[in-house]
Amino acid sequence: MRNTCLGILGIFVFVIGWYILSLGYTPNQLPSPQDTYIAFLEILEDGTLFEHLIASLNRFGIGYFSGAILGIIIGLLAGRYLLVFSFFDSLVQLIRPISPVAWFPLAVLWFGIGDAPAIFIIILATFFPVLLSTISGVKHVDPLLLKISQNFGASELKTFFSVIIPASFPHIVMGLNIGMATAWIHLVAGEMLGAQSGLGYMIVDARNFLRSDLIICGMILIGIIGWVINILMKKFEKYVNKRWGVRDV
Repeated sequence: MRNTCLGILGIFVFVIGWYILSLGYTPNQLPSPQDTYIAFLEILEDGTLFEHLIASLNRFGIGYFSGAILGIIIGLLAGRYLLVFSFFDSLVQLIRPISPVAWFPLAVLWFGIGDAPAIFIIILATFFPVLLSTISGVKHVDPLLLKISQNFGASELKTFFSVIIPASFPHIVMGLNIGMATAWIHLVAGEMLGAQSGLGYMIVDARNFLRSDLIICGMILIGIIGWVINILMKKFEKYVNKRWGVRDV
């Protein structure tokens, strides 16, 4: 209860500071909280908010789950088999340091304008954190567990689903959380580049019309949605930990 009250107090102090700071600027430079709230009601009533929100969540869902599934599959194989790891390691270490933002020009050239470039960027932003965390998790599986599984005659597939995945799950979830954050950030950036809908596009469109109130409204919505997604990820982690008997780390 105390932590909740402190959190609410922190938000309240931020809004008050925002209001005081806005008094020294014009509404076009820094709109007040009241102006931003009015802008929020405007896009809520005309349906613009839901249109952009659904577009962003759709791109995020496709890109994030595609990148995460690909990262987990390759990560499990690379962590388990030395030949797979050796095949991918040099390539991953070469491409991983390249920021997804650097891929923007090529993404537009390859996929054109629309959803595809943003989804491609999200996949890149998700894939590498999930891949590296999964590899690390597999390599940190207790060898004794693998030896016991082998002694009981478990098949390789059974070992993967009964031993390796549950034991490496905390590392995998860490990668999923990092990938989620980077994917959401780059989703907005990708929508600013070439999309015709979404929260990122809404911010760019508002900038073109000098609607600073809509820009801040879009920024706040991006932060709230990212916060909600993070909460859902934590609940999913606790559920699987409880189901598999994995201690919280």
